[in-house]
Amino acid sequence: MSDLFFGIFYPLKCIKLFFKVPKIILYSLTPLILNALIYGVIFYFALNWINDFSGSITQSNIPDAGFLNLMIHYSIMFIAVLNLLILSYFFFITVGGIISAPFNEKVSVIVEEYKTGIKVINDKSFLKDAFDSIKAEVVKIGFNFAVIIPLWLLGLIPVIGIAFTFLGILFSFFYNALDYLDIPMSRRDFPFKKKLKIVFELGLLTFGFGFTAFLCMFIPFVNVILKPLIVVSGTSLFFDRNYLNFKSKID
Repeated sequence: MSDLFFGIFYPLKCIKLFFKVPKIILYSLTPLILNALIYGVIFYFALNWINDFSGSITQSNIPDAGFLNLMIHYSIMFIAVLNLLILSYFFFITVGGIISAPFNEKVSVIVEEYKTGIKVINDKSFLKDAFDSIKAEVVKIGFNFAVIIPLWLLGLIPVIGIAFTFLGILFSFFYNALDYLDIPMSRRDFPFKKKLKIVFELGLLTFGFGFTAFLCMFIPFVNVILKPLIVVSGTSLFFDRNYLNFKSKID
C-alpha cells in the first residue's frame, strides 16, 4: 500500500521543481493559456446553451415560473452538467493533449535533464519533434477509446454493469498514469506494448499516480492549471522509479 499512497501524493512532491527549475514555468505557460482558452470557451458556451434550452422547455426562465418547473429545470441541469463534465474530460485529454504535446515534450526534457544530470540530445527539428509527440498522443487516445467505450457500454447493463463501471474507473487511473509516464518513453521510441508493460509493472504506484492525475484532469479549470504539474510529475516519477531499469526493459 505504500506505493499506492506514494503515487497519490507524488505530484505534491514535484511542486518544488517549478521553483528549482524556473524554465519549467516558462514552457508551461503556452499550453496552459491555449488549453484555458479552448476549454473555457467551450465549457462556458455549452453550459449556457444547456441552461437556455432547459429553461425554454421547462418554462423555468419566465418571471412567474412555478416550483415544479424550477425543480425539473434544476434536475435537468444537474444531469446535464455531470455529462458535460465527462465529455469535457475526454475532450481535454484528447484535443488538449494533442495541442499541448510539443510543449509537454519540452517540459519533460527539462525535468529529465534536472533529474539525471545528463543533457538530452535531440537532432529532430521542431516540426518533426512536434509530429512525433502528436503521433504518440493519437496512439494513446486510440487505445483509450478502444477500451473505455466498450466498458462504458457494458456499464449500462443493469446490475452487472456496476462491475464494468468500476473496471472503467480503474482503467481511467491506469490510462492517466500511462499518459504522463509516456512522455519520456516516447522520446526513446519505446514500442507501445513496452510502454504498457512498464506502466503495468509499476503496480499500485501506477494506480496511485493515475488516481491523482485523473482527479486533476477531471475537475473543470483546475485541470488546466494543474496539467503542467502532472506532466512534470510523470517524467519525474519515471526517472525516480524506473531510470536505473529502463535499459533492461527494452532489451
